[in-house]
Amino acid sequence: MSTAVSAAPAASATGDTPLLRLEGVSAGYDRAIILEDINLTLAEGETLALLGRNGVGKSTLIATLMGATVLRGGRMQWRGGDLVAVPAHRRSAAGLGWVPQERWIFPSLTVRENLAVTARPGKWTLEKVYDLFPRLQEREDNMGTQLSGGEQQMLAIARALLLNPRLLLLDEPLEGLAPVVVEELVRAIGQMTLDRDLSFILVEQHARQALELTSKAVVMDRGRIIYDGASDTLLHNPDHLNQLMGFA
Repeated sequence: MSTAVSAAPAASATGDTPLLRLEGVSAGYDRAIILEDINLTLAEGETLALLGRNGVGKSTLIATLMGATVLRGGRMQWRGGDLVAVPAHRRSAAGLGWVPQERWIFPSLTVRENLAVTARPGKWTLEKVYDLFPRLQEREDNMGTQLSGGEQQMLAIARALLLNPRLLLLDEPLEGLAPVVVEELVRAIGQMTLDRDLSFILVEQHARQALELTSKAVVMDRGRIIYDGASDTLLHNPDHLNQLMGFA
């Protein structure tokens, strides 16, 4: 019988027990199956680049972790317990933070109010996210509709951090942003890697930037994983990276 995951840390999440384990996962939307036979393990504190061309299933994998797809087969374990048994609306309380491509900030709330909505006790505080993103403190009285795209992305990440998650899911956070904003976000994500209590999965089209920020990489194609290994290995073998990404 599966063990349900609660919001409290699992007693079994020690030693060799991974933070996240997927075994033979197939999932999709309605009757369409997008992911097939996904096997993936992520350790506590590990950082993962999730790479691949558009439409290969990267965002679907993130959505599956958050319970936003139909699971057709396989097992998902979170800190030693059964993640499938956890309702989607409780997964953030269990320790998963999600920054979707759409950002989904509250346009009628100020920056500070957007952050207060999600804040939970822990090491990530309002002051700490303001240190990470000083521009948010400068704009804390502005409404969500008064922010630039880059500022909205900073707000979405800061809001997820205030959940004090164990795993942060970042779905293409650099997409469509000006180079100067991308540089600022890359700096912030690099700073987040210093927090050994925080793991993250980074979905990104800018493969080299993602690989430089992570310890591990997965490349997907047509709903399947075709590479699972060290980020450095792909960084130092650009021809292999291009082949995996379909550029060669």
